[in-house]
Amino acid sequence: MKRKLLGIIDATTYHEDLEDLLTHRSLAALPFAGRYRIIDFVLSNMVNSGIRSVAIFPKMQYRSLMDHLGSGKNWDLNRKRDGLFFFPSAIVDSEYTRVGSFDLFAANMDYFYRSTQEYSLISNCFTVFNMDFRPLLNWHMRSGCDITEIHHKDGRSLELYLIKTSLLIKLIETRHQTGYTCMKDVVHSPHHGYSICHYDYSGYAVMIDSIETYFSTSMNLLQKNLWKNLFLKEQPILTKVKDEPPTKYVKGSDVKNAMIANGGLINGSVENSIVSRGVKIGKGTVIKNCIIMQKCHIEDNCYLDSVILDKDVKIEAGTKLIGTAGSPYVVRKGTKQGALMNS
Repeated sequence: MKRKLLGIIDATTYHEDLEDLLTHRSLAALPFAGRYRIIDFVLSNMVNSGIRSVAIFPKMQYRSLMDHLGSGKNWDLNRKRDGLFFFPSAIVDSEYTRVGSFDLFAANMDYFYRSTQEYSLISNCFTVFNMDFRPLLNWHMRSGCDITEIHHKDGRSLELYLIKTSLLIKLIETRHQTGYTCMKDVVHSPHHGYSICHYDYSGYAVMIDSIETYFSTSMNLLQKNLWKNLFLKEQPILTKVKDEPPTKYVKGSDVKNAMIANGGLINGSVENSIVSRGVKIGKGTVIKNCIIMQKCHIEDNCYLDSVILDKDVKIEAGTKLIGTAGSPYVVRKGTKQGALMNS
């Protein structure tokens, strides 16, 4: 597989409906499930499928993404040959946020020219799924298709494309003559002359494109069966490793149906919620149906229901914040919320 398939992750997508969570980061670096980032899923899928050369194309606000990925060591991609490649883009026009932009790739053609892999897998960065790409490659090679687009079993495109690297290079080089700006243009054009196939993926897959989708997908992970379908022992989702002590649960605290990451301090009550690393929850505080990101500090006697706290948020004592499943209350990164602000 490592000699046959090249991994390409387009991390340029920006969804306006996620604006409150993307002010200081790219969509690919959005925290998820307590200790992961959204990009961990497709990147882990590639590594678990034997892919050893992965190129990531971010667009803006990529410092957080670079910090998370580092050299690729946690994904076994810190290699002398192949490995993890990071190609920040100078393109700023929103026109180029479509997955698989040829202008985006054209700025780094040397990477494609030097690649030895016969096929390329082009993926978005915002799909939560766990897929082995080896059966896909075998199916594609047997079918004789020029391009295979991966669909979910419900019929929607997952915006993942398998194509010969030589054909991808041709599409990039001839983009001004053909008018094709991205993979989607080629797949949906009636005049391309290529053999286009669809490969159906039957596993769990959700594309995170709004606050509502992000919140509902996160809350659904608290269902044991769904969690087991996504986090497979034989295909682990890899992420950046942080050496932190276990979370401390103070006497009198109460935790039910919750995911709690390391390094925290729980004095209050947490129910049906996801709590990231280094979070402090005060005495008498009640957290229900919430997503609490890294290093948040929630003081005593607060009440939070259907709330998303971004990183480094401080909630002052006695504060009450309530949202709904369809419209969670979002507090932006590094801000402070107090009882008087919400009275």
